[in-house]
Amino acid sequence: MTADFLDNYFMAEALRMAQLAYEEGEIPVGAIVVAGERIIGKGYNQTERLHDVTAHAEMLAITAASEYLGGKYLQDCTLYVTLEPCVMCAGALYWTQMKRVVYGASDDKRGFSRLGKNVLHPKTQLKNGILADESQELILKFFKRLRT
Repeated sequence: MTADFLDNYFMAEALRMAQLAYEEGEIPVGAIVVAGERIIGKGYNQTERLHDVTAHAEMLAITAASEYLGGKYLQDCTLYVTLEPCVMCAGALYWTQMKRVVYGASDDKRGFSRLGKNVLHPKTQLKNGILADESQELILKFFKRLRT
């Protein structure tokens, strides 16, 4: 399978996680961690449900993947997330030494790229724009629903 096919496939899985967040009234962001073409961690935003500002999709997926592997470093893993990680999540990704980060929609207000790519580990590869329209559409739908 090609890298582009896999990126689209796994981002679609992250979008399914974002849909769960949407259905629970959370900001619809979903994340998965993949190692060797296998999903080893999943998460979606649960800050309201858990009353925890750190319960972002990425953080929950990282924790699940670390538990699965029995270690804190995720050097051979890829994180797929529907929205550009915030600075907090990018910092956690730095410490995990994540091999790749693939995200859908950009976050001009809270995304880590406002501070530059240096927030991520120097060896982390970055790819964005995968299923960005679908990710953005779900977020816009969420906030529109909040306003009505």
